[in-house]
Amino acid sequence: MWRDHLTEIIVFSFLFLLVSAMGFVAARWRAPKDMAHLDEWGLGGRNFGGWITWFLVGGDLYTAYTFVAVPALVFGAGAMGFFAVPYTIVIYPLVFLVLVRLWSVSHRHGFVTPADFVRSRFDSPVLALLVAITGIVATMPYIALQLVGIEAVLKTMGVTGDNAVARHLPIIIAFAILAAYTYQSGLRAPALIAFVKDTLIYIVILVAVIYLPYKLGGWGGIFDAADAKFKASPAPGDGILLNANNQLQYVTLAFGSALALFLYPHSITGVLAGRNRDVIKRNMSALPAYSLLLGLIALLGYMAIAAGVKPLPGATQGTVDSNTVVPVLFDQQFPDWFAGVAYAAIGIGALVPAAIMSIAAANLFTRNIYKEYLKRDASPAQEANVSKITSLAVKVGAVACIVFLDPQFSIDLQLIGGVIILQTLPAVALGIYTRWFHRNALIAGWAAGMGLGMWMLYQIPHPNAALNRKHFGGSGFPLEKFGLDTKMTIYVGIVAVLVNLLVAALVTLALRAAKVAEGVDGTTPDDYFADEGDPRVAPGPDSDADSAREPVA
Repeated sequence: MWRDHLTEIIVFSFLFLLVSAMGFVAARWRAPKDMAHLDEWGLGGRNFGGWITWFLVGGDLYTAYTFVAVPALVFGAGAMGFFAVPYTIVIYPLVFLVLVRLWSVSHRHGFVTPADFVRSRFDSPVLALLVAITGIVATMPYIALQLVGIEAVLKTMGVTGDNAVARHLPIIIAFAILAAYTYQSGLRAPALIAFVKDTLIYIVILVAVIYLPYKLGGWGGIFDAADAKFKASPAPGDGILLNANNQLQYVTLAFGSALALFLYPHSITGVLAGRNRDVIKRNMSALPAYSLLLGLIALLGYMAIAAGVKPLPGATQGTVDSNTVVPVLFDQQFPDWFAGVAYAAIGIGALVPAAIMSIAAANLFTRNIYKEYLKRDASPAQEANVSKITSLAVKVGAVACIVFLDPQFSIDLQLIGGVIILQTLPAVALGIYTRWFHRNALIAGWAAGMGLGMWMLYQIPHPNAALNRKHFGGSGFPLEKFGLDTKMTIYVGIVAVLVNLLVAALVTLALRAAKVAEGVDGTTPDDYFADEGDPRVAPGPDSDADSAREPVA
């Protein structure tokens, strides 16, 4: 009952309302003369310095879902759950090479979204539309997963009801508040709140990894308890070490997730808000500090095993909600007031990325669908207004996913989202360095990769038989279905994007041989090295009228 968690609820509510107030105040923080422009509302004026960008991008990538889902995966599957640690280390050297150049060309041309860049680079509104739709579709379930994190906390505190309305009312209220201050303050709101969110998470995790091993008999006892659990499992899995059948899945999942991470629109939005190239360089060098924190977060899964944590029942009869592992661990092992702080860290950890994701999805719709196809002469103020309204619609859609879908299916949708967003890699990430691929070949590659990826995902049943799901149950595809004599699995996203690249390369050669027009590159080599203070270029005949604002002094 909620009365047993009254102290936790009070602490959680106080901190949650505090950061909500900060979200509204953010409209006046570093406020411009005019917020009616996507550069201001959607990118914070492109003027965030090193510290703000570090907290913003870190808060964007390390979410409430990370806090609850990574330890839950380690709790249930063992070593496979640690895939998130190496991929967040591998990613930064890779994106360092791409994002600095993307920032420069976006600064020079006034690009707000990755689809803006693709539109100019390949002179293809159709390819830009596909990139925009892909980004929106991949982002929607990601926002819903932030609600899963909040729901796990509320369930642990007993703030749930017996019917659908009562059960989801606290989440609806929380996201209504989020929608209000995001509408008013734009990207400045999550940027300001990220300071509080990350500070709380660092405090909670550092206390946990010092206090819990002391209370549970040391790290040796924790790992022994985890090892004993997995060895006693009736369905042998990885244990605390990977088994041979899962090693390929581990490597490809980690690498594929790394490639996908900064293709998500919200990741790029945080980067484009940086003031100059040096801000991006310093952040790519410093952000791995979050990976250290992620490794410690993952270990909470083994601590939960040693503490004898039992996850709360799931929405489907006969299942458990593995996402409640960490909240229940804190509820059992810490004083109520500190558990309340931990729950607030998770709840606030959902607000920052959810706000940025909704802004990024809204910017994609506004710039690459509304302005490209519905109102080409839209003014900057009209763009900003459409983006605000769209961000509200995106949040409503995310809440609907939680209210009407099983939370487990929302999690599986996010796995599908990773496969989907990877199909934009040739046009966005490789397009930063080369225009060798033909624009029509990139469309063909996108279609091939998307089609194969969806087919492979459709063939994967959910490992939990109680859910009775025969399709879209995970992202590990059995190689034996390709006719190979092995029990190994591979990450669907890697296979799909490799096919995407192969088709794009072959079709490029065919179109070149047929001398099919390739369009005009709207960028120049110098654009990819532009920095703060470099003047914007004048808009071309097919570019957005407001893409080049007044030259930067």
